[in-house]
Amino acid sequence: MPLLFAKTTSPITRRYYRRLSGPWLLMVMALVLVGCEGQQSALDPAGHGAERIAELFWWLVGGAVIVWVIVVGLAVYALRVNPGPHPERQTRLLIIGGGALFPTLVLAGYLIYGLSMMPDLLAPAPKGSLEITVSGEQWWWRVQYHTPEGDRVALANEIHLPVGEPVQFHLESPDVAHSFWIPALGGKMDMLPGRTNHLTLHPTRTGVFTGACAEYCGEAHTLMRFYAVVQEKEDFDAWLEQQSNPVASPATPLTQRGEEVFSAHGCGACHAVRGTEADGVIGPDLTHVGSRLSLGAGTLPNETSDFLRWITHTETVKPGVHMPAFGMLPEADLHALAAYLDGLE
Repeated sequence: MPLLFAKTTSPITRRYYRRLSGPWLLMVMALVLVGCEGQQSALDPAGHGAERIAELFWWLVGGAVIVWVIVVGLAVYALRVNPGPHPERQTRLLIIGGGALFPTLVLAGYLIYGLSMMPDLLAPAPKGSLEITVSGEQWWWRVQYHTPEGDRVALANEIHLPVGEPVQFHLESPDVAHSFWIPALGGKMDMLPGRTNHLTLHPTRTGVFTGACAEYCGEAHTLMRFYAVVQEKEDFDAWLEQQSNPVASPATPLTQRGEEVFSAHGCGACHAVRGTEADGVIGPDLTHVGSRLSLGAGTLPNETSDFLRWITHTETVKPGVHMPAFGMLPEADLHALAAYLDGLE
C-alpha cells in the first residue's frame, strides 16, 4: 500500500500527507497515554499485585521494542544497506541468530520472570487479615464481610478496603462462570460454580476504583460492575460498623409509606433489610443501599430519581435482570418506594 500510494500521488500530495500524519500520530500517542490512567486502569496501580503486573507489562513492552528494532534492523540491512546475495554463513547468522535465537531467549527470560511472580501474587493473606466472600451472580455481586466474632456483614455491589493492609477474598458463583477483577488493585480471578477460589489484594493508596466481571456470563455481563473504595483504616472501621447496624425507622410520612409499599408488594421475599421483616436472600441486600455509590451493579447513579427509574423500568435499564419491574403501581406509591430505598443509609 505505501508503494502504491507513492506511485499514484504527486510529490505535493505526498508532502501534504506527511505533514498531516505528524499531528495524527501525536494524537494517537496521547490517547494511548491517557488510557493508562483512571479508575479501571491496570497501568495506574493502587495495589501491590497491580504494581507487579504493571512492572511485568512494561518489561514486556521494552523487550518487544528491542526485538522489533533488531528484526527490522536486520531486514533493512539485508534489503537496503547491503542488498544482493549474501554469504551463506552471514545469512544463517542473520536469520537464525537475529530472527529466531534472540527472540526465543528474550521470551524465555520473560517466561521465567513472569512465573517467578506467581508465588507472590497467589500467596494468601496473613492469618488475621480481613476476609471477604464475594459471590458473582447474574448479574450482580453478593458481598459478605467476615467479622472477628464469626459473623458476616452482608451488602452488595460495593467493596470497601483499608489501605495498607492485605485482604483475603473468597470468590464463589452459584450460577455460571464469572471473573472478579479490580484492575488498579491486582489480577483477576475466576469464580466457578461449585468451587471457591482465593485472591489476596493489598491496596497501597486510597481512592475509588472500578471493578468488573472479566468473564462473559450472559445478557447483562457488561452491566455487572462495582466500586472498590480504599479508605484509611479509621474510616474503614467506621464504615464497616455502620454497615453492620440495622436501618433506622423511616422518619417522614413519604418514606413510611414507601416502607409499606415495599412490604405489601413482596419485595422482602427477595431482598433483606436488617431491622425489618424483609429477609430475602435471592436478590441484593438493601440494608444500606442508599449509601452506596451506584445502583444495579454500577448501572445507575444513586439518586432518588434513579431508584424510581430502576423499579419502574428494570428490564429496560438492565436487560435480562431477574427482578420484575413495578411500573404498574400508582405513581404516588412509586415515588414513596424510591424515597424509602434512597433513605436506607
